[in-house]
Amino acid sequence: MSTETMMKAALLDAPNADFRLAEVARPVAGEGQVLVRIAASGVNPLDTKIRAGKAAHARHPLPAVLGIDMTGIVEAVGPGVSGFRRGDEVYGMTGGVGGVQGSLAEFAAVDARLIAPKPHNFSMREAAALPLIAITAWEGLVDRAQVRSGQRVLVIGGGGGVGHIAVQIAKAKGAEVYAVDSAGKAEFLRSLGGTPIDRATESVSDYVATYTGGRGFDIVYDTAGGTGLDDAFQAVGRFGHVVTALGWGTHALAALSFKAASYSGVFTLLPLLTGEGREHHGEIMREVTRLAESGKLVPKLDDRRFGLADIAAAHAQIENKQANGKLVIDIA
Repeated sequence: MSTETMMKAALLDAPNADFRLAEVARPVAGEGQVLVRIAASGVNPLDTKIRAGKAAHARHPLPAVLGIDMTGIVEAVGPGVSGFRRGDEVYGMTGGVGGVQGSLAEFAAVDARLIAPKPHNFSMREAAALPLIAITAWEGLVDRAQVRSGQRVLVIGGGGGVGHIAVQIAKAKGAEVYAVDSAGKAEFLRSLGGTPIDRATESVSDYVATYTGGRGFDIVYDTAGGTGLDDAFQAVGRFGHVVTALGWGTHALAALSFKAASYSGVFTLLPLLTGEGREHHGEIMREVTRLAESGKLVPKLDDRRFGLADIAAAHAQIENKQANGKLVIDIA
């Protein structure tokens, strides 16, 4: 094959194996797809779990190319696609699960319904950091809880990947935002417009009393799971709404039920795994672009740079909880 029909990709042959750099066939844009020359691939904790074979909910048969988030430049447009043309800068959550090729490669043929124009004021790295965390935050706050101006919103794990985006989306919607995390993230959370709550020194009853007069919050978004979801049930007010992106444990619902509050779970991968709802992911990314271009949404990035040969090192930073913001792999 000629160099024009090949590309470099990082392949994972088995769970916990080393990534293998290889020359593989370059994909071709099929019906409803665009071929993207990938510039950067965002790294999520979920990527490390998929690599380790510990994410049954995010099945990805191996050998395969991982990488859920991407940004890049449209190289070619397949049949049936309108709205994109060669040279467009785009981004989205486009693969890396369900047998769909991921973004740890030079090119990917992606479903055009999943992508949107990249924010013009963002670098490729900034854009690559956003899709999974932004879609997860948006689905919880906007689609499920219908956040609106004047509400009190609590984000548990507000300084994390999904959390810091949720704080900004809620703020952009006019809500009064509070964020539970470690004391070391207080200044960062203030810079996003949230009121920080120290999880080590302030109990749920303490901050419910301090910030809501004992009534509870209108919306609580749990991004931590486990005891974070139990705390959310305690912190929500009457007729309020609890949302979680990690509701996988066993929890008592009495605290929620006695307040006539409602509960929603968010499973961001469903459109990739089932094909259902892919158009909406593209719609969300367009809304994210609008917020980003208006200066209301900015991802926190780790400054360290990684290439295709350094993916394992990037994964190790996440697994060891040493990342200071989102990690991004430079592909181009």
